[in-house]
Amino acid sequence: MTDLEPSDPWDLVRDWLPPNENPERPQMTLSTVTPQNRADARTVLLSEFDQEGFYLHTDALSRKATDMRANPGVALTFLWPGFTKQLVVQGQAEVAPAEEIAAAYADRSPYLKQLAWLNTTDFAQLPLDERRIRWAAFLAEHGDGLDQPPTWIGFLVRPSRMTFWTSNPDAPSRRREYTATLNGWVLRYLPG
Repeated sequence: MTDLEPSDPWDLVRDWLPPNENPERPQMTLSTVTPQNRADARTVLLSEFDQEGFYLHTDALSRKATDMRANPGVALTFLWPGFTKQLVVQGQAEVAPAEEIAAAYADRSPYLKQLAWLNTTDFAQLPLDERRIRWAAFLAEHGDGLDQPPTWIGFLVRPSRMTFWTSNPDAPSRRREYTATLNGWVLRYLPG
């Protein structure tokens, strides 16, 4: 690796993450702060990314959606197998545009579309056998042609800081931290 780094972190993002057309979406840890000022984290799928930021989709009634509405400051953490790379994104979450939310739902697999309809607190309370029965009955009744549920929502995380860490077996690792400013991105190096 040379010391010539891109001045735009999106070059690294495009190099590290699969393109949006790839149906295998990466997992990331979404960290939020609850309305009670407690940290919370959970693993979600990255729906897509562009120069505006990173998109994720969920149920509007979920705890993570409540958290992001109450306090839009969030972090996203991507970790590669074998702890070889890590990307941490800090930024502000906002509700994504309606057309983006609809397009993301349309691109979901049949399983994830059905999950968007049935992944509720009430459904989660049911015993496994009952959940299986109701899952199969819902699929038999509706098939794969499910419209977007009314509670389906998307969030755009606009990054203010992106930190890229890469392991190195031959030297100490370091982090490349890009911070957004009014004049563009500023790069600095931090210890690993």
